[in-house]
Amino acid sequence: MTISKKIELAAKYKGISLAELARRWGTTPQNLHNRMKVDKFSTAELEAIAAAMGARLEVAFVFEDGEKV
Repeated sequence: MTISKKIELAAKYKGISLAELARRWGTTPQNLHNRMKVDKFSTAELEAIAAAMGARLEVAFVFEDGEKV
């Protein structure tokens, strides 16, 4: 699943539109739409988007034995 799709699903879960998410993130709906089209976000941007939704971003490599790095 792409990062853009995860952002879309998270916004739906939170009950906000992508336009509202963009405003909460401090950008325009068009800018968020364009960024989601290319599906390229820095970790700092993803953390800010998560915070705008009242969520926490977790990134990890998870191995077969359950170990997370």
